[in-house]
Amino acid sequence: MDFELSEHHALLRNSLRQFFKERVAPHAREWDEAEHFPHELIPELAGLGLLGIKIPEAYGGAGLDMSAYAIAVEEAARVDGSLALTIASHNGLGTGHILAYGTEAQKQKYLTRACTGEWLAAWALTDPSSGSDAAGMRTKAVRDGNDWVISGSKMFITQGSVGGFCVVLARTNFEAPAQRGITAFIVDTKTPGYSASKKLKKLGCRSSDTVEITLEQVRVPDSERLGEVDQGFLDTMRILDGGRISIAAMALGLGRGALDMAITYAKQREAFGKPIAEFQAIQWMLADAQTELDAAELLVRRAAWLADNGRRFTAEASMAKLFASEVATRVCNNSLQIHGGYGYTREFDIERHLRDAKLCEIGEGTSQVQRMVISKHLLRG
Repeated sequence: MDFELSEHHALLRNSLRQFFKERVAPHAREWDEAEHFPHELIPELAGLGLLGIKIPEAYGGAGLDMSAYAIAVEEAARVDGSLALTIASHNGLGTGHILAYGTEAQKQKYLTRACTGEWLAAWALTDPSSGSDAAGMRTKAVRDGNDWVISGSKMFITQGSVGGFCVVLARTNFEAPAQRGITAFIVDTKTPGYSASKKLKKLGCRSSDTVEITLEQVRVPDSERLGEVDQGFLDTMRILDGGRISIAAMALGLGRGALDMAITYAKQREAFGKPIAEFQAIQWMLADAQTELDAAELLVRRAAWLADNGRRFTAEASMAKLFASEVATRVCNNSLQIHGGYGYTREFDIERHLRDAKLCEIGEGTSQVQRMVISKHLLRG
């Protein structure tokens, strides 16, 4: 078993690490405090292929694999969880759904523009009242001739106000079982009736765009239906499998970044006449962090490898997300502890990493949902 990155993946990691260090790290704190979405960075992300990582070259994408995608998200998260979330949601959810289930016309229309950054992708599953019970959505789509009319609202939508299009899940059959009466649609965000009705104030990932969207009699042609009628929720569960790998990678990157900060600080900060890195209490915290992050990395790599090789990876993706997200929170918390009182101030980036990391235990399925998925697969045999 080879535990080393391939030459291609190693080169990608190194080049992206340098880019994020030079172009993102100096601004991440400012963007976070201002809750500023970095529109100015989008052309550079597109130029690096980060807005079409897995999209085939035929549509203008980089045509890379899941492992490369995970590396990109991890490296972004080392310096900025908000940007990592933008990259992950654009690639894994919005464009990922079209890539997996879209028609050729839909791919030509949306994926080509997504790769250039002309259109960022949003993805709307959660209703305000549904949360983890995603199939309990009340947003509906009613057939009207060759069109569908969508009404309802969606919560926690990343890129909901800055995106050019949004994949919206809506109930189309109220007689069918909850998970079999939902259909996906691609909605141009300039369509009359679509609005970002509320910008959400968040604990972390503040420079990512997260909003509530309102859909008031939004009319879309049947040509913008994504996948089969009433099968959208089942397709969504498969999309989330890949999305969970990216959130696990985001958690891993936040943890790695936090540990780097803790090591640097521990070597520089002196107490009782010597650097605090020489105290066993600090050394053990650093050792635990490194051990847990290495274990998380192996879970992320395994899930990505399974995806790249056409193998089932539902449970493995959930295991990677569950473990990596909870490890990231622990590592960020202990790294802040190593910083002491200074870590509690905004003069150091560690507090931002801790705030950003918490999202990874919630987004794209909470830790409790991941445990449900894993146990279901275990008991199924």
